[in-house]
Amino acid sequence: MNSRWALDLASTVRHDGSGGMADDLATVEGAGVWVSAHITPGASVPVVDEEFRERLVALRRAVRSLFARTVSPDPPSSADAHRLLPLEQALERLNTDAALVAVRPALVWPDAGSPAVEWEGEAVEPADAFLSALARAAIAFLAGPDRERLRSCPAPRCVRYFVQEHGRQRWCGTSCGNRARAARHYARHGGASRSEPRSESAT
Repeated sequence: MNSRWALDLASTVRHDGSGGMADDLATVEGAGVWVSAHITPGASVPVVDEEFRERLVALRRAVRSLFARTVSPDPPSSADAHRLLPLEQALERLNTDAALVAVRPALVWPDAGSPAVEWEGEAVEPADAFLSALARAAIAFLAGPDRERLRSCPAPRCVRYFVQEHGRQRWCGTSCGNRARAARHYARHGGASRSEPRSESAT
């Protein structure tokens, strides 16, 4: 599983584009859509019911809590800054889910190919396998180089975490950059009166 999928999981909480919040995992149906888009080829598809959705949301809460710690001392996402898990609880949730599947490396060497590593383990429920893989993706992300570039988007109403692609990047995307600049412009000019149109020459 791609380590960036941990960022995908965190991003299931987002701005809905109209001033409110959206949660892609708020319903069983929404969780099912998200899971289906993140199944690795050949993996069994878990049954997405309410119990599984709650487990997935619990893992997301742990990941977002650890993301908030990562970006500190910058402020965390405002979406859940008031209900972040303590470090010990977030780590326990993440590590418990990662350990749902016991795997071991095995060297394979086909007659007409190069040696490679395959991961072997006991058969487990698809739900456990998916959550374990997702937790391991989060561990790989948080222990890897992308962690140093993780940021919380400071644009108004945005609640996303993102990986900074270059040193000058401040927002998660172009739309957030435009919104932040518009908010600064509005604040700098004190908010033009709606009854008095601003002159075309104003900056």
